[in-house]
Amino acid sequence: MDQGAFREHRFCGTGGLQLYARTYGPEPRPSKAIPVVCLPGLTRNSRDFHELATFVASSPGGGHPVVSLDYRGRGNSERDGDKSHYAIAIEISDVIAACAHFAIDKAIFIGTSRGGLILHRLIGDAPGLIEGAILNDIGPVVEIGGLMAIRDYLNRATGPVSWTAAPDYLKALHGDDFPILRDSDWQQMARAIYRDEGGVPVADFDSAIGQQLLGLTAETPLPDLWPQFDAMAEVPLMVIRGEHSRLLSQATIREMRNRHPGMVEFTALGQGHAPLLHLDGPREAVSAFLDGICGSAKPRST
Repeated sequence: MDQGAFREHRFCGTGGLQLYARTYGPEPRPSKAIPVVCLPGLTRNSRDFHELATFVASSPGGGHPVVSLDYRGRGNSERDGDKSHYAIAIEISDVIAACAHFAIDKAIFIGTSRGGLILHRLIGDAPGLIEGAILNDIGPVVEIGGLMAIRDYLNRATGPVSWTAAPDYLKALHGDDFPILRDSDWQQMARAIYRDEGGVPVADFDSAIGQQLLGLTAETPLPDLWPQFDAMAEVPLMVIRGEHSRLLSQATIREMRNRHPGMVEFTALGQGHAPLLHLDGPREAVSAFLDGICGSAKPRST
């Protein structure tokens, strides 16, 4: 990774927990470009967005200030002693705290998986913050089969035994859903998912987060978020679906389109849950969406 491409920050989240974020490009204020805030998946962290954030912050990508967050218990953020705080309601408060820390009053948010679920709720808690939203392989209905697959691989008893083995380990788990990925992509994914402990890659999140899913079964009822999705009616919206996604169905996409006719859709070919947005195709689609918001829209009234 190009360590010079970002700045590291620590700030207080809900309850005083120390949280971590990276910023790329110009500072959010006083930059004239609309900031972009990146929200990762359930157990993922800011490193997932490194390549995309570097591009979006560059002149070809629009020169946006970019903030990429580690939720509590993930990446470089502090682990929470109260495991019940690994909840969307608390994480929303942390996102709002991050925006306050960086003096962001409006941003375009990119929410991958868990990050997109946070956006469904953030629109009710702080609607003025969201100038635009990209939902990466997530919508108001989550397919239980896909969630159970996440449950299973997050709670595996074993992991890669070395950094050399890590890319092949991930490819064995996810390769069928991501046939487009090259060896270098699996290596990047390993560096994003794992931290180094004595030369061994270790999953970079509090294991209590994955354990929350252990009670899931095929009969577990999951709430839908259609009322929250409907609240995004006036927000410029893009949804990205992995071609092989098991979490976001085509039926859900169709209903999202019916309710939000202006929604931009993109399918990440050769990818599953959740698509890597810095690859050719998704990267250009994200850039075009950002340009569309920044070049044409008046600020939303709130």
